[in-house]
Amino acid sequence: MAHASEDGRQPLVLLVEDDPQDAFIVEELLEDSGLKVRLEWARSVDEARKALVRLRPQCVLLDLGLPDSHEFSALSAVMEKAGDAAVVVLTGLAEEQAGLAAVTAGAQDYLVKGRVEAEWLGRTLRYAMQRKQAEQAAVALHAERMRAKENERLERGLLPKPLLQSMPIEVASRYRPSRGAATLGGDFFDVVESDDKSVHAVIGDVCGHGPDEAAVGVCLRIAWRALVLSGVTGAALLRRLERILEAERPGSEIFVTMTTLVLDPDQRTVRIWRAGHPGMLLHQDDTVSLADPARSPALGLPVEVDWHQDVLELPKGGGLTLYTDGLFERRLPGEPLTWLGEEGLLDLASRHAHLDGEGFLDALLADVESVTAPDASADDLAVVHLRWKDES
Repeated sequence: MAHASEDGRQPLVLLVEDDPQDAFIVEELLEDSGLKVRLEWARSVDEARKALVRLRPQCVLLDLGLPDSHEFSALSAVMEKAGDAAVVVLTGLAEEQAGLAAVTAGAQDYLVKGRVEAEWLGRTLRYAMQRKQAEQAAVALHAERMRAKENERLERGLLPKPLLQSMPIEVASRYRPSRGAATLGGDFFDVVESDDKSVHAVIGDVCGHGPDEAAVGVCLRIAWRALVLSGVTGAALLRRLERILEAERPGSEIFVTMTTLVLDPDQRTVRIWRAGHPGMLLHQDDTVSLADPARSPALGLPVEVDWHQDVLELPKGGGLTLYTDGLFERRLPGEPLTWLGEEGLLDLASRHAHLDGEGFLDALLADVESVTAPDASADDLAVVHLRWKDES
């Protein structure tokens, strides 16, 4: 049995044939074949091109001997517009080698005029459509595997292992791709310890999501680590990262929000530079609150910027959770349209403030997913939790 078309109707076969008598024979053979299809007739290559765009058939039955074609020009023209349609060519008795060559060139099968019986015609068209579907599935599988490998490479660049030496700090992190394409976006983070025992952390978000944005995120993350380890911090660090962004971004409309911070060796003082990025969660004992350090514009905007330092005092054993806006810019179910927002995120986080970093992030993400509506447009998200270890 032939596969039904997307709208549930019988598959559509486009016959490209200039000879009315041959077209009539094909129609009669199809009626006797038992294959239930709808048949449309195009008399030239030009008509076939237009019909392929307008009708989107599941199969094309193409005469190679059309008067407005030369050698394989008809096949090339049809395959260019065929899309998902299988192509079966018709040749004359003395042109069987041309049929084999057409299959080599991409057609699914060929038939020789004068040797076609009804059952054979039906079986050939049915198998050609199935073969085309199998080819498309194989191509899609290969593309998906390549995409997965590329995502894996990008993920290694976006989400590195913390580079810590001796400071007693716990780091937990999570990343979720966008719901729509399930591909990596431009969210990134990093944590490193410098030679002076300061712990540096960054979280950033390249606007948009996709391979270009992810590549920019990888570039900025690696540049951030290299600059920090060479002793560059604060506003000077952001200025250099903005120069790199302007050189590497695919378009001038791309900007980046970012928070970069330094946890001093005293384990209490946090110096923060916030470039258009969301706030952060401040952990103290079994409580959590929303911290909102001074914010300057994002990187890559057409404005003169001077990124200012803010200072946050951490309680003993305290910690921070940094995140991108994909964690809280999510729609709540029901009407009217409402959003989770950072206050809603804080309510969810307060339920799990007693948990350690890994448990806290797992519980928080589970709650966010459970209370927000499924939304294919939801952005990717990154979240990283930093907390001093209790050495008492």
